Amino acid sequence: MPRPKQDPQIRINEILDAADALFHKRGYHKTMIGDIVKKVGVAHGTFYYYFKSKEEIVEAMIDRHLSKFKSKIETMVAAQDTPLEHKLESLANIMFDTIRYKNGLLLEFLYNDQYLYLKDKVFRQGKRLLATHMFNLVEEGKRNGTFKVQSPKAAVNLILAILQCHIESIYNRESPKELAQQIALAKRLAENALGLREGILHIGA
Repeated sequence: MPRPKQDPQIRINEILDAADALFHKRGYHKTMIGDIVKKVGVAHGTFYYYFKSKEEIVEAMIDRHLSKFKSKIETMVAAQDTPLEHKLESLANIMFDTIRYKNGLLLEFLYNDQYLYLKDKVFRQGKRLLATHMFNLVEEGKRNGTFKVQSPKAAVNLILAILQCHIESIYNRESPKELAQQIALAKRLAENALGLREGILHIGA
């Protein structure tokens, strides 16, 4: 009997998983396609059937991470009987949980000048996902009195800028003390932007 065809997505995920591990261990530049096919246990031809280059692998990795991120956000936002302020803080915490990846940082091998355009893609698309859901939550909160804001869009833009600044500090390997002080300030600024009392948001990184 002929062997059943393997689902192409299974092979794609095997290649992505192998590349992900090697990129984080050796770095993007030092990892060769030969290293990836050896780790997966396939021929070069199999690799090139699915991907044309290492850069295309990274693009697929980014899309996969963003898809998981999107799924987590949408599940949380759809949760019933969860206060709006808790949903909002959960958005930030999902983001921080996502960048803490395998005892390191998500796609840290891209975090240098040579690959800034790829790093920017991650942050730009991730920020767009957050912005849409944050705006909807803040707008709803303004209507029901949870958040005391004049402009939901302005409040969300400020909060996203604060979070972006903290993410940069995490990737720049600021000291734990500095990060703790910064996240405490970030929470207070976010509470002020939303018209919330001090201490109501619980955001950790």
